[in-house]
Amino acid sequence: MKWRLTGRFLVSVVAIVILVVVMNMILFFAVLFMQPDWKGPFFRKANSPESVTRNFHEQINIADNQITLTDQGKDTLVNLQAWIQVLDENGKQIFSYRTPEGVKDKYTPMDVIHYYKYRELDGYTTIYIGEKKVGDRTFSYLMGFQNSTYQRLILMYDSRDITRIFQVGSVLILILDSVIALVIGYIFSKRLTKPLYVVMEGIRKLANHDYNIHLEPKGIYKGVQANVKNLSYVLEQSELERKKLDRMKEEWIANISHDLKTPLASIQGYAEMMENTEYQFSMEEMREYAGIIERKSVYLKDVIDDLNLSTRLKNKELILNKQRVNVAALLRDIVIDILNDTRYRDRNLEFYCSDEVIHLEVDAILFRRTISNLIYNAIVHNEPSVGIQVSVEKDSYTRIRIEDTGKGIAKEELARIFDRYYRGTNTGELHKGSGLGMAIAHDIVIAHGGKIRVQSQSGQGTQIEIQFRNIDHKDEY
Repeated sequence: MKWRLTGRFLVSVVAIVILVVVMNMILFFAVLFMQPDWKGPFFRKANSPESVTRNFHEQINIADNQITLTDQGKDTLVNLQAWIQVLDENGKQIFSYRTPEGVKDKYTPMDVIHYYKYRELDGYTTIYIGEKKVGDRTFSYLMGFQNSTYQRLILMYDSRDITRIFQVGSVLILILDSVIALVIGYIFSKRLTKPLYVVMEGIRKLANHDYNIHLEPKGIYKGVQANVKNLSYVLEQSELERKKLDRMKEEWIANISHDLKTPLASIQGYAEMMENTEYQFSMEEMREYAGIIERKSVYLKDVIDDLNLSTRLKNKELILNKQRVNVAALLRDIVIDILNDTRYRDRNLEFYCSDEVIHLEVDAILFRRTISNLIYNAIVHNEPSVGIQVSVEKDSYTRIRIEDTGKGIAKEELARIFDRYYRGTNTGELHKGSGLGMAIAHDIVIAHGGKIRVQSQSGQGTQIEIQFRNIDHKDEY
């Protein structure tokens, strides 16, 4: 993966470099071949010694065998530190202007050729040759420019050699440019892809459940690096939460297994005693043992029902049988039923309602289960002397409250009170069962479209409030 990513960047960079080289070559040859036709100031050669010499015949006047220079011609020679010799057809000087000492006054054709092509007059004078036609006569003139910066190079070449040189040179240049492009591209690609390697390594660690990632968001990939760092934190917290939930689930399974084994042991023990012919029980004893077996069986049935109901609520498979119910009357019946239970008849349990008739569309059986779970939770977690009040009132919403003045709930437990598999530290001997009562109550309220929240402080009691939208209330909930 690393080399594949580097290769992609490398190919892109090399392609760009080669394209630039090719474009530069095309531009170079275009300038080289077209510049003689361009008249712009950059390519202008008007002041070069060769162009001055070529056009200087216009400054020479020949009439009646008398040769003179125009004033412009004289000024040009002075300004360019040049001199001139005019020769006849035999190479003999017939006119000169500003010629230095030691200059020949007669030239053979070979002298002219040597001066023009192969040598200079002295170390800093370059000679150029021109001609002047007058009638049927042709006069030659030599112009010497006393300037060491003027240089002349005469090339002699075979076009076949040029072709071979061009072929070999093109290959060498292409190879050299390719090597340079590869080196530059590799360096650029490494710098560009190095942060990606770090990100990819971080992602690989995340895939292997290693969340110890330290990335410094910087450069062009700082957004990606920041997201990977944030993802590692989120996954780490999720993993910690998952492990905590697994521990809670294991503890819950251990607790519920113990809670199931106890009534099963009682049922099995009494059944074996009743079956054994060695024991002779009276009718009263048989009824007593049968009652115990029945109570233990009901307890087991309740635990199994809790497990089944919790699973259906979690998977949203439960179909609600909603009906128009007077919740004030239903809550009163629930409180009366609890007080009629011999175990709780001495409890300080009160009921209050703002209206005798408060209608809601609810599943009456599940609603009763919810309120019963919340009241029993307040009972089993507090001392018998603790007061518990159940109330319902109607304003813009229908609000049901279960309040007690008991131990309260610690802050660290309050956030998990509706979690599955969670049992608080205040659980007493009366609180046996699945441990899903609060989670079931919460899920039933949510399934009805209501809200449930808990307020509590250690030593100051607990208040649980359920809110439902009224049937005739049309505002958004």
